[in-house]
Amino acid sequence: MNDPRILFEDESLVVIDKPYGVVVNNAESVKSETIQTWFIQKYKIPSGELEFLQKGGVVHRLDKDTSGVMVLAKTPEAYEKLKQQFLERKTVKKYIALVHGEFKEQEGIISTPLERRGAKFFVGGDLSKTAITEWKVIRQCSMFNVQCSMVELTPHTGRTHQLRVHMRHLGHPIVSDPIYGDRKTWKKDLEVCPRLFLHAKSLEIAHPMTGEKMVFEAQLPEELEKMVH
Repeated sequence: MNDPRILFEDESLVVIDKPYGVVVNNAESVKSETIQTWFIQKYKIPSGELEFLQKGGVVHRLDKDTSGVMVLAKTPEAYEKLKQQFLERKTVKKYIALVHGEFKEQEGIISTPLERRGAKFFVGGDLSKTAITEWKVIRQCSMFNVQCSMVELTPHTGRTHQLRVHMRHLGHPIVSDPIYGDRKTWKKDLEVCPRLFLHAKSLEIAHPMTGEKMVFEAQLPEELEKMVH
């Protein structure tokens, strides 16, 4: 794994631009290096009983297939305060996605429960697991004669695969999605777009120690940028 690009760092936290194809959390099923192992090794975080130590400073995560802005905590106090911001939905996360088709409206909000069936998530089930996503069309574009839309997605909840499931449910699956795009479309997508076109472009937090509002941004990776120019 190539080291993630560091966007900001101080004594309390580190903000990175997570590369595509890298898993965030350690797990028995994960054999490759993760963001968690990279962070533990780089900042010499010891093992221990504290949740901060067990998580290796990882406050939140992005899917393996998603790139973009992530914040990691260097200290137990920063970890707890940042975690609380995510739990209380006080952070603001914005993503850029290229999706199939053309929207009839320019913006909207989708609010549905999500449930897991096997390795995938679907709309439906327990209302307590409701996921909310705000979407806005940035522009219409064509990907080798296939009509697509560039959208900004703002999740107001943090469910697994939320953005990917919601876009599929709206009839606009994300380009090159190996899980939620149908297989035939996915294979055609891969001919021109080598990875899931989903990128966490910005994250707004309050600094865990000073309370200062901070906004961090990561530009579209080169392999995605060239798809839309």
